[in-house]
Amino acid sequence: GEILTIVADSVTVEGFEIRNVGSSYLEDRAGIRLRRAKDFVVRGNRLYNTFFGIYLEHAGPGKVHDNEIIGRAEEEMSSGNAIHLWYCEGVQIECNLVRGHRDGIYLEFADHSVIAHNVSEDNLRYGLHFMFSNDDEYHHNEFRRNGAGVAVMFSRRIAMYGNAFEFNWGRASYGLLLKEIYDADIHHNRFRENTIGIYVEGSARIRYLNNDLERNGWALKMSGGCLSNTLSENNFLGNTFDLSMNSAPGDNTFDGNYWSEYSGYDLDRDGRGDVPHQPVKLFNYVVNRTPESIVLLRSLFVDLLNFSEKVSPVFSPPGVVDHRPFMKKINRNP
Repeated sequence: GEILTIVADSVTVEGFEIRNVGSSYLEDRAGIRLRRAKDFVVRGNRLYNTFFGIYLEHAGPGKVHDNEIIGRAEEEMSSGNAIHLWYCEGVQIECNLVRGHRDGIYLEFADHSVIAHNVSEDNLRYGLHFMFSNDDEYHHNEFRRNGAGVAVMFSRRIAMYGNAFEFNWGRASYGLLLKEIYDADIHHNRFRENTIGIYVEGSARIRYLNNDLERNGWALKMSGGCLSNTLSENNFLGNTFDLSMNSAPGDNTFDGNYWSEYSGYDLDRDGRGDVPHQPVKLFNYVVNRTPESIVLLRSLFVDLLNFSEKVSPVFSPPGVVDHRPFMKKINRNP
């Protein structure tokens, strides 16, 4: 069963070491559970090998900080989440270390909350997973080596800044997955060495500003239904593919970024390229249609293919152009 259940307001849970909460297919057993509690503080606890670590339901406002939650999850069906919020309001989750669970931090119907300065790594599925959670801030977190990266779904008015999304590799793994997100600011983050840095589907009015997308397979993939998004002052550094789109660009804009593969010139020395940059390569189009062709990557044939498309664009989607690319890497310090 569970170890500690709190159903009162204004309670502080501090300094506990909790171990070995058994798995269950019928109950969400937790090391620490707070139910319909307000003004709580959960800090400085260590939880090891618990099914769910800290579980909040119909709770808040409150704080969960400086906890260490380490699991040994081996398969999704028999593992829970390190920090789990369900129908919560105004919760601050800060400075926690979570590792080895199904999801590191999970939020569902959790509004006006702050997730900051956490480390979430080596989880089976997502380092951070939230759905139907509006008006939240996520900043200065580190998400590393998670099975599927970070997933953000069906939410509005979110801000994500100062985070690191790193080393998330796999066939269905992303640094950040955005699905049906509206009115968001994503700035000053680092996406490094992921299968896909950012994957966006059905999302609108998102501002991507001053992010570093470095050494990813695909830096940014945009699927259908993405409208009125703005990408500006981002650094695309050494990615296999900088940008991929499977639909018309609509009114999305891509001006004013740095692309390490840009080969234009700057005659007037204003720091911006005088020749527009088209970041979608022809070989990217081929790979999307025939994934097996990826074996030709970095071959002379691919170089000739991309060069021919650059000289005489046929397959590059019109409108996916950076008209004023930067010549040098942009300083992304806020």
